[in-house]
Amino acid sequence: MDHLLSWLVFIPLIAAVVIVVIPQSQSHLYKWVALGALAVVTVLSVVLVCSFDKDVSGYGAESMQFTQQLDWIQLNIGSFGSLLIQYYIGVDGLSLALVLLSAIVLFIGVISSWNIKQNVQGYFLLYMVLSTSVIGCFVALDFFLFYLFFEFMLLPMYFLIGIWGGKRRAYASIKFFIYTLVGSLLILMVMIGLNLSVVQNPDSTVHTFDIMKMMDPENFISGSLLSLDFDGQLFGLTYRAWAFILLIIGFAIKLPAVPVHTWLPDAHVEAPTPISVVLAGILLKIGGYGFYRIGYTIFPDGAMEYGWWIALIGVIAIVYAAFVAMSQADLKRLIAYSSVSHMGFVMLGMAALTVEGSAGALFQMFSHGIISALLFLMAGVLYDRTGDRMIANYSGLATKMPWYSVAVIISFFAALGLPGFSGFIAEFLVLVGAFDGAINGSIVDVFMPILGLLGLVLGAAYFLWTIQRMFFGNYWVKEESWQLPDLNARELIMIIPLVILALLFGIFPGLLLDLANESVMGFVEYVNIQGELNLEVIKAVVR
Repeated sequence: MDHLLSWLVFIPLIAAVVIVVIPQSQSHLYKWVALGALAVVTVLSVVLVCSFDKDVSGYGAESMQFTQQLDWIQLNIGSFGSLLIQYYIGVDGLSLALVLLSAIVLFIGVISSWNIKQNVQGYFLLYMVLSTSVIGCFVALDFFLFYLFFEFMLLPMYFLIGIWGGKRRAYASIKFFIYTLVGSLLILMVMIGLNLSVVQNPDSTVHTFDIMKMMDPENFISGSLLSLDFDGQLFGLTYRAWAFILLIIGFAIKLPAVPVHTWLPDAHVEAPTPISVVLAGILLKIGGYGFYRIGYTIFPDGAMEYGWWIALIGVIAIVYAAFVAMSQADLKRLIAYSSVSHMGFVMLGMAALTVEGSAGALFQMFSHGIISALLFLMAGVLYDRTGDRMIANYSGLATKMPWYSVAVIISFFAALGLPGFSGFIAEFLVLVGAFDGAINGSIVDVFMPILGLLGLVLGAAYFLWTIQRMFFGNYWVKEESWQLPDLNARELIMIIPLVILALLFGIFPGLLLDLANESVMGFVEYVNIQGELNLEVIKAVVR
């Protein structure tokens, strides 16, 4: 158990090395190596969940489980002191669910990749590197290590879209790369500023990237750039405020939030189906997780000060993206905009700084990962058969593809938040938390959850309208030559587990919430209490 997280992170990387050494004459083995590696990762993630002690309370280093902490790089920098980078990993209730989600979605993505024909070795090599990077992000507790995994996701995804994508893959991959790189650079600026300001303990001269150390204001060097007692300002804002804003923008690009969301629909439309599944199912969640683990944790004062704006951006994303989704003619683009809309609930729930809201935001990330993966698989099934995703080019599909139609209808109902599915629980908790925050707090206004309800109504409208146009009425397709066989065994193997999970966590939400409950309560208490204390110090200094 001591090295369980390391195995989860590095098994895909080991598989990548194996794929490199397998000769081209044995190319059929590439997908089996990838499948075997991620099957092991999935099993280990279940072992991790079963071994997790859900009764550990608090928030911070003391609440982390399965930790490994080793000095990695240490540099002496003269009078400045020394710089320490650690291999520091661990999980709590906030990250555990996302590690499990990653394993499930990555495993489903490999099965979805079974028919890849072009440069099979390169594809599965990149997919394995991407898998290591994703899981690494969710367990890293050293900021430098987190950033390393965060950046390593960029190149594999760029090539996976740019080489195996659709007709406009070059444009989509470059746009994805530029947007994500800008976000990464903003995060890098803050990371450097934090390292210059934070030491291992108040009496130390060792500068650290330890996220747990960065939570404690006592570890900030007095008068340093991002310390509470630094009185410098830029355009009327403290440097801590600017650092928080830069972090939020960087992670909002990954989420993505309006208005920095425009890379996502293009990336989804041009990406091959397995990569759309991974992109929507996992990569977007790293943006939300960055809010939790880094933005709100290190700068709780920023969370208190700018929570209203974060909630507003979330609400705008919910409503705006839902309206845009209603106007889409391309099924995949509609699903992409629905993802932007639903991820807006994550920002609204976190901004409320209530237990219900934060739990709902975490549950929404997990639920949306399962449901969005299912939605993109559904779009991919149709595209594999016809090479066409235009909604208007299909009608009455239920008569020709009954099992496919049932699966699509279930996935659409799950996405629109029908009771009984995990999406309903997530959005219900977010809205309850936002209303609670509006009534008892000062961060969220009551109009925000009301507009969130409007987003749910719009979501029901565009999903139900799509079902009506594509699956009911007389059978008709644009090209008579299109062959539309129903779901095959491989597709059922991918789809059925996701449907079961969406129902399972919708009917028994405690399976996830019980694991995260202590961590969520500790997180909310920490941000509210420490945020208020930090703000009092900052206001006294800059007054």
